[in-house]
Amino acid sequence: MPSPYRAIFAAPGTRAFTVAGFFGRLPLSMLGIGIVTMISQLTGRYGLAGALTATLALSAAVLGPQVSRLVDQYGQRRVLRPAVLISVAAVTGLLVSAREGAPDWVLFAFTACAGAVPSAGAMLRARWAALYRDSPDRLHTAYSFESVMDEVCFIVGPIASIGLSTVWFPEAGPLIATVSLLIGLFWLTAQRATEPVPHPREPGADRSSALRAPGLQVLVATFVATGAIFGSVDVVTVAFAEERGNQAAASVVLAVWALGSCIAGLLFGLVRLKGRKERTWVLGICAMAVSMIPLLLAGNLPFLAVALFVAGLAIAPTMVTTMALIETHVPRAKLTEGMTWVGTGLAVGVALGSSVAGWVIDAAGARSAFVVSISAGAAAAAVAFAGYRRLTRPALGEEPDGHAEQHEDGRRDDARHVA
Repeated sequence: MPSPYRAIFAAPGTRAFTVAGFFGRLPLSMLGIGIVTMISQLTGRYGLAGALTATLALSAAVLGPQVSRLVDQYGQRRVLRPAVLISVAAVTGLLVSAREGAPDWVLFAFTACAGAVPSAGAMLRARWAALYRDSPDRLHTAYSFESVMDEVCFIVGPIASIGLSTVWFPEAGPLIATVSLLIGLFWLTAQRATEPVPHPREPGADRSSALRAPGLQVLVATFVATGAIFGSVDVVTVAFAEERGNQAAASVVLAVWALGSCIAGLLFGLVRLKGRKERTWVLGICAMAVSMIPLLLAGNLPFLAVALFVAGLAIAPTMVTTMALIETHVPRAKLTEGMTWVGTGLAVGVALGSSVAGWVIDAAGARSAFVVSISAGAAAAAVAFAGYRRLTRPALGEEPDGHAEQHEDGRRDDARHVA
């Protein structure tokens, strides 16, 4: 392992919470695609599959930030364990109902309760931030490592989920994802030494949402469109592979997409870029948008895999820069909530992208549905450009977690944060 990555694991407990977090974050890549595969096998209805995936994403979008606010106040262990049990019970109900052919509204009801757990990635990044708050270089490397781990999960997760559901039985993918969630987050919350110190709300303290920060609003809005890219590509890839008689190959194609991001994230963690991180972030969003265009030209699975690999190169670096920007604009006591709001934006986008893509697939076929991904990329770039000035303004209110000093012209001093 390169020395910058070896250095971040010098702190006690980092290896243990990383392993636990791997299992806790696997459902992020397994559950949605597992539901698509399960429903398509049981009913053949991609519209229903996309709508259920959208419901799951919206559930996480609504419930996740509220759970994260409680985590910031009361700690990860006290809040996450009950939330995990609620989510596990809901997914179990969904699987049983789908197997028994229950009415659609029952499936939607269980799915709507399944998003009670915020992303494990936000919990892990909060732990890294607590450890390396005063070491920006190590924190940059830690965030890069977390993005790589996200992509490793997106390499392993879809292959496992689709493979289990197609080879074993339709519900196998979502079932294993749920077991992984239960094991991972209970193991993570058992590790108290690295748990960030909670910030109970004092009487008269600011109880407003982290989303009031203008910079965070821009990040969340942009990631709604970015999430639509992810959600649409997932659903369209499964349908594209099925139309060519090899649905199981979709997991390999999606894994190649994640592999591109994984490689880029590893390299990005070794680089110390100079200049404003806001510009780096906008360039990353634009690169993601442009990389969607070749997908419409895909006529076979190998071409699609290559196009997605190239598209993946922009993902992890953009996510790393996003986390650095959150620190700049969100107070320390609301850091977990701020990170979860970005995940919420992604979740809303996944909901929109997967749902719209499912309808287009049913109406016009899989290849035509890549128009949804291209449109989402264009929207992300447009929002990023429109909100650039907000990102460069100083945060208002409480001291942001980044403790960035300001220049005389009112702009942030990037010396405290490596772009």
